[in-house]
Amino acid sequence: MDWKKLADTLFPEGHAIIEQNEFLCGSAQVDGQPVAVIGTTNHTPIGVEIALAQAQAILRTVRDYPGMPILMVIDTQGQRLRHRDEMLGINSYMAHLGKCVDLARRKGHKIIGVVYDQALSGGFITSGLMADACYALPDAAIRVMGLPAMARITKVPEELLTELAQSNPVFAPGPENYLRMGGLESIWHGDLAAHLRAALAQQSDGDRRSALGLQRGGRRLAQPVIDAVVSGGHVQR
Repeated sequence: MDWKKLADTLFPEGHAIIEQNEFLCGSAQVDGQPVAVIGTTNHTPIGVEIALAQAQAILRTVRDYPGMPILMVIDTQGQRLRHRDEMLGINSYMAHLGKCVDLARRKGHKIIGVVYDQALSGGFITSGLMADACYALPDAAIRVMGLPAMARITKVPEELLTELAQSNPVFAPGPENYLRMGGLESIWHGDLAAHLRAALAQQSDGDRRSALGLQRGGRRLAQPVIDAVVSGGHVQR
């Protein structure tokens, strides 16, 4: 979905979002209350410039607008795979972005992620997966890595990975599989503005992804391992 159409649908009361070099930034109104909007478009890869721009926008919101909710709208092919970015330490820039998101949360900002087009690998980890809750549109493309690329890296035949993807959501792309694993709170069908209002009104009770993954059958061991570590006990298989 085009980001302008998304913004008009999410914010019928109006918005002031601008695009500059695939980076989205601005504000919008939801039930008369201001919301900061930060994101990307055109499947852009997250290089050092966009990582810094997103971090700066988050820190500016924390400084100038205490407590204002932050909506991260996500469309990225992941981190930029260039020698220049690797030599500059893209991992540190993305870690900085993740820390800024966490700082905003600790300062009382509700943070919501919405995947409206594409979300891959590191670009998704430091945005939607760092949010209090992440949602997706039905046609969104979400994956860690494409199966052909995964086959080349792991040396596991693509046919076997394709077979595994039929029963194991960890290997399979798509919002439904990330919903099963708990990475998504829900998939938004229908009235997007109503879904956003509900998400902003929902009380945050910590990171529920592992618990949701267990409940939905997509990740059966993450929550038991967490519970065992906390209690000092053993994982029940």
